[in-house]
Amino acid sequence: MVNTGTSGKWALILGGSSGLGLATAKKLARHQFNLIIIHRDRKIDLEEINKDFQEITLDENQLHSFNIDATNKQKTEEVLQEIVKLLGPDKIDVLVHSIAKGNLKTMLTSTNQLVNEDFQLTINAMATSLYDWARSLVNLGLFAKDARIVSFTSEGSSKAWPGYAAVSAAKATLEAITRNIALEFAPLGVKANCIQAGTTDTKSFRMIPNSEILGKKALERNPNNRLTKPEDVADVVYLLTLEEAKWITGTVIKVDGGESIQ
Repeated sequence: MVNTGTSGKWALILGGSSGLGLATAKKLARHQFNLIIIHRDRKIDLEEINKDFQEITLDENQLHSFNIDATNKQKTEEVLQEIVKLLGPDKIDVLVHSIAKGNLKTMLTSTNQLVNEDFQLTINAMATSLYDWARSLVNLGLFAKDARIVSFTSEGSSKAWPGYAAVSAAKATLEAITRNIALEFAPLGVKANCIQAGTTDTKSFRMIPNSEILGKKALERNPNNRLTKPEDVADVVYLLTLEEAKWITGTVIKVDGGESIQ
């Protein structure tokens, strides 16, 4: 899907068809960003997704979407070449990592037990893929001088929940990778941060075992008496793209309405 606009600002969103990624796409579009969205969805879901994408292009910005697996090396290389062509002289100002692909198996079960391969798949998709994309953009010279990288972590990076072990390991890895990107990409002007979103009722969250219980407990802990919304997180992604946020890098920013303070 393509809509031609005039803005020279570009955001590349990995996992931008639902949840935090889609909310971020909508927010950035309202602030004159052109968008490249990488997502992996079934054909049966594309009609609804395309409605969201059409809504985004009402702001007269460009939107290019690629329905591929962002962790597939061959597909990624092909799409990167497409991105080089469509950008022309422009650069990527913002890279957002919102890939939610992992295993939610428990450790002690007689069937479908969590195994090493589950950790590898989950960590690759939800953590190391950020570095793969960031490294590729650097090698192709596609980052703007003051580019911002934002990835999404969770309180599960430091806490244990049944069935969340692989994702927890991935989130902890994601935070470590983001810190090191902030350090080693700094000479290029790139800033990198994680947002630790509070409990948010998304499709990915509902897949977590006993998510209803987790949501109820999170609501009880939150002094503002509601769960986090995707739009709350998207607002902070936008804040991190501003000139005034250029000295924020290598950190984890909590966007949870105070949920994690008690």
